[in-house]
Amino acid sequence: MNDLLDRILGLPRQQKIGVLAGLIIALLALDYFFLYAPQSLKSAQLAQNIESGQQERDKKRKLAANLPKLEQQQKELDGMLKLAVAQLPERKEIPDLLSSVSSKAREAGLEILIFRPRGENLQEFYAEIPVDIVVRGGFHELVTFFDEVGRLNRLVNMQNIEMRNPKVQGERVSLDASTLATTYRFLDEGERKRAAADRAKAAKAKR
Repeated sequence: MNDLLDRILGLPRQQKIGVLAGLIIALLALDYFFLYAPQSLKSAQLAQNIESGQQERDKKRKLAANLPKLEQQQKELDGMLKLAVAQLPERKEIPDLLSSVSSKAREAGLEILIFRPRGENLQEFYAEIPVDIVVRGGFHELVTFFDEVGRLNRLVNMQNIEMRNPKVQGERVSLDASTLATTYRFLDEGERKRAAADRAKAAKAKR
């Protein structure tokens, strides 16, 4: 070490300055790599963690702000579901419901020509129960019948209404009206599983 210092001290002035400048640069480089660079990396990681934390905090704040709205929407959906369930008859209620529909026709003054239930059509969560109906009577009686069916506390959908064969009987015109009346019921868990299996089997058969 002393020999090195002696050599440096024995150098001309310009060379001494160059050697000292090189030493200073080397020391600064060592300081950077061993002191500043690790701290800089830690600072960058810390800044990234802070930014991620702020983003997560903002996300949770937004969710918290929307929570009352989401809860209200959930309540509304629950209410709509309960209303829908209340309008759909249970399996045991179907015969009485169909009897009510035919009674509404007679009470309106119509003659029932056809009242023929079809087989159930199973969907994912419910079953459709269609009934072919053909009645005869005046236009006013027909309108009364359709209106009364629409007022039932159970859902009955009247589709494909057709009126034909007008006949004059005294001072009134008699018509034959046909319609497909469809009511619905929710499937229980076992029925839903069977319906899903049937759909999967039918889809596989089409391949």
